[in-house]
Amino acid sequence: MTDLFSSAKKKASLPTYSAEDIEVLEGLEPVRRRPGMYIGGTDEAAMHHLVNEILDNSMDEAVAGYANLIEIHLNKDNSVVISDNGRGIPVDPHPKYPKKSALEVILTVLHSGGKFSNKAYQTSGGLHGVGISVVNALSDDTIVDVVRDGTLYRQTFSKGLVTSKLEIVGKAPKGKRGTSVQFHPDPEIFGAQKLSARRIHDLARSKAYLFRGVEIKWSCDPDILFADSPIPVKASFHFPNGLMDYLVTVTEKEETLIPDPFHCTADLPDGVGRVECAIAWLADSEGFTKSYCNTVPTPQGGTHEAGLRTMLVRGLKGYGDLTGNKKAGQIMADDVLNGAAIMLSVFIRDPQFQGQTKDKLATTEVTRQVDNAIKDYFDHWLTSDPARSTALLEAFINKAEERKRRKDEKEMSRKTPTRRLRLPGKLADCSRNSAEGTELFIVEGDSAGGSAKQGRNRETQAILPLRGKILNVVSATRDKIRENQEIQDLIQALGCGAGSSFTLKNLRYERIIIMTDADVDGAHIAALLMTMFYSQMPELIAKGHLYLAQPPLYRLTSGTLSAYAMDDDHKDQLLKTTFKGKSKVEISRFKGLGEMPARQLKETTMSPDSRTLIRVHLQTAAEAAEMLTPGAPGSNPALDDLVNKLMGKNAEARFDFIQQNATFVENIDI
Repeated sequence: MTDLFSSAKKKASLPTYSAEDIEVLEGLEPVRRRPGMYIGGTDEAAMHHLVNEILDNSMDEAVAGYANLIEIHLNKDNSVVISDNGRGIPVDPHPKYPKKSALEVILTVLHSGGKFSNKAYQTSGGLHGVGISVVNALSDDTIVDVVRDGTLYRQTFSKGLVTSKLEIVGKAPKGKRGTSVQFHPDPEIFGAQKLSARRIHDLARSKAYLFRGVEIKWSCDPDILFADSPIPVKASFHFPNGLMDYLVTVTEKEETLIPDPFHCTADLPDGVGRVECAIAWLADSEGFTKSYCNTVPTPQGGTHEAGLRTMLVRGLKGYGDLTGNKKAGQIMADDVLNGAAIMLSVFIRDPQFQGQTKDKLATTEVTRQVDNAIKDYFDHWLTSDPARSTALLEAFINKAEERKRRKDEKEMSRKTPTRRLRLPGKLADCSRNSAEGTELFIVEGDSAGGSAKQGRNRETQAILPLRGKILNVVSATRDKIRENQEIQDLIQALGCGAGSSFTLKNLRYERIIIMTDADVDGAHIAALLMTMFYSQMPELIAKGHLYLAQPPLYRLTSGTLSAYAMDDDHKDQLLKTTFKGKSKVEISRFKGLGEMPARQLKETTMSPDSRTLIRVHLQTAAEAAEMLTPGAPGSNPALDDLVNKLMGKNAEARFDFIQQNATFVENIDI
């Protein structure tokens, strides 16, 4: 009984909920209760959105062809006056509300306006009929002046309510027409925040860029500005070249990849509107994208930006195909847009935005329309100046290659330590964990690799067999180097990266030993490997980590006596000394390391106690020139120039070098 009594007592104490608790908000009261639903909040950006709404209405009149002058004035009491010389808001009685003028309906009723059909405006920024009524609701003082047919009308409002009836002030000056709206943001909604002269000034200028047929005059009370303010008290904005004028202004102090920007104005397919864009590519800056729909800023982009991106990438790839540049296929939108200064403006019917603040265009068909409208202009611009377009294309290809390199490095850094040390399958690794005292033998072919694996010290010596001659990196592109499996296996085994990502501290072995056959092919493979290390990992050579093994070319035996000769001279010397007086000396020549028994390979080439290694080091230019061209006159070439001459694509330079130095060659292995 006690529990039932307690439960009943709790129910009796709950607040009642009946029909009397249901509120019905009328007029503009919903806007004042929940301003965030209409202007995104009550912060400074939201307060400035009120200016946007009124200015958008005047811009719609200008774009429709009924106005060519808009004036904006910021008063020191934080009120704003925006006027235009358009048709003026209708003041005759509204058919649905005969006791109210159209002006009063527009200012006090949500979702009222002349933009729901295409009768009054083909394109417009205000679509939902809430703009000026929301401004009225969130202002404690609103004054609207309208000049129609030479008569000046006025009506006042406060917090969404009418404070005076529509009245005729008198006859307007000759030639005067249009609408003037003065409003003061309500401190009850926005607190003590102040409208920014700089922000409104910049807004006025940007609107003028968007429509070349309008002049916008800006002014403010002088008391608003600081003494050293860069914002003028008065200014007039009119830009006959539209977005191109803006782009030239903001990039005049920037270094650009090409001297002249791309600019075009085009009608959208099916006569649904038009698009204008201007693009410059900056050399050392990140760039920006400013897009608009019906003069409304879309800071979050949308479908019109997507259409422009698609067009740019497709056009550049198409130009690459046209000019035979196969690398253009790897270009992506980020490569083109990074560093691009882009201005984009579209005018369309019935645009769909995400939210009342219209930050992002969501009209899906605009993507295709923008793409189709601009592509022919862009293709013609590319083909009109091949030198300019090729330079631009090469810059994007470099960005694409750099992007891929960063992606590969990022993926590598994300891997776990186990995966990061995943080694190529051909590698027979040593068991010692630290690099100290360890060696990696690079051998040619699986046959030599098999002998080396049997003859090695498993704790400290690793074996990596390569298949034949590796790629000549001096005459190869970065893509070919990345795609070459032999080079990638070697880089992976070393663990220290290559090129700009090389890190010596990550080198997994103390010594890297190139062990090739003692013949011409072996010497060529060694030269290709040294070239690769010099090109991709010069610090590895400079720090003394690269060596050449010296396998013997001959084995001499006479009875129980045996010896190894490194070359023909050494063989002749052994015959005159060690084997002097021997009646029968058997001389066998090793065709390759793969034919050498593991025991002999270990004894002659791999064992630290009996082998001979040559450390590869970077000579000075003078030393290199003197060694290769004794007594040659003239200046000494840099070492990298010498490598390019010997290993690069210029066969004529290599032929000249051979002719100049042929007389210094004493022994030729044919």
